[in-house]
Amino acid sequence: MENTSSKIFGIRAVIEAINSDATIQKVYLQKDLKGSLFSELNGLIKEHKISTSFVPVEKLNHLSKDNNHQGVVATISPIDFYDLETLVDEVLESKKTPLFLLLDQITDVRNFGAIIRTAECTGVDGIVVQNQGSAPLNADAIKTSAGAAFKVPICRVNHLKDAMFLLQASDVQMVAATEKTTDTIYDIDFTKPTAIIMGSEHRGVNPSILKMVDAKAKLPLLGEIESLNVSVACGAFLYEVVRQRIK
Repeated sequence: MENTSSKIFGIRAVIEAINSDATIQKVYLQKDLKGSLFSELNGLIKEHKISTSFVPVEKLNHLSKDNNHQGVVATISPIDFYDLETLVDEVLESKKTPLFLLLDQITDVRNFGAIIRTAECTGVDGIVVQNQGSAPLNADAIKTSAGAAFKVPICRVNHLKDAMFLLQASDVQMVAATEKTTDTIYDIDFTKPTAIIMGSEHRGVNPSILKMVDAKAKLPLLGEIESLNVSVACGAFLYEVVRQRIK
């Protein structure tokens, strides 16, 4: 599933990349860009729900190394993402107790990479992230993952809730990592098919997602600091799963 990380620039080039089903990570657009070609590009971006940012021309000059970017630069993901439904079907056919990891808008690329590395080490069968609001799977994330990004299937979805509905319909329990509970990770039965949901660095798991989960769990904190780094917390959750399953 590996390919080469790259950037493409120019309105027509990005339009062609989208139409050819290239794995577009993000599109950077110059502020106040207009014209018929831009309208066509903008329509495709919305149709395919591609993450975008409107940036000053200096940013585009830097991204394209001052090439003729025409106000548009796109980054292509260094990996190919998996189709979630296909992955879930394949995993459920081959394993009795699958383990999935859902990331609710983790934004730091190094946290993302560290989580992928731990996920590979703990036997996670698939990682699910949202198209919008999530850290890009760029060179920094892949380097931090120590190459694990090429070994763990990663899926992108428009809405995390869609993934939750699919997994719950397949009898996979949803466990959210949150301080808004009295249960700790040691109170949860992780020997069942499980999907663990980790929240963003700043707000945790979205309240609307918390309403959908089957269980909530927290880590006992004995010091004065109120929370752990999300990648560290994720590691603690995943290794509790390992501990329970290797008994």
